[in-house]
Amino acid sequence: MRSALRQSSKRALEHTLDYVKDRKAFNQTVWNFQNTKFKLADVKVQALAVRLMVDHYLSEHVRQCLKLEEAAVVKLYATGALGKALDDMVQLHGDYSYMLEYPVACAFADARVMRIYGGTSEVMRDLVSRKL
Repeated sequence: MRSALRQSSKRALEHTLDYVKDRKAFNQTVWNFQNTKFKLADVKVQALAVRLMVDHYLSEHVRQCLKLEEAAVVKLYATGALGKALDDMVQLHGDYSYMLEYPVACAFADARVMRIYGGTSEVMRDLVSRKL
């Protein structure tokens, strides 16, 4: 599942880049707006940060050194970052973002459940707060 979701979010980013470079608004492409570039740069940075975090804690799990609190932190952060990134990409697509023919719409729908199964975000926050 991790690989499928990563491919889905990667595909959504690639499709969003293609879309904003082609879509016109106010006599220019959506890509030409500074806000668009900054939003997508943030998506790229967050994706890399999450990947490094997940890879690190996955290696901790393989070594049987992963603590419950750490697992909760990485799940809470990764699913929240994914949700935010996809929300930003949906926003850049405008009306088209709700058409399931667009990869960003499918990725958005698929990712939402990540904050629920395997422990809701609220449960993850509770696990983290126990160690505060």
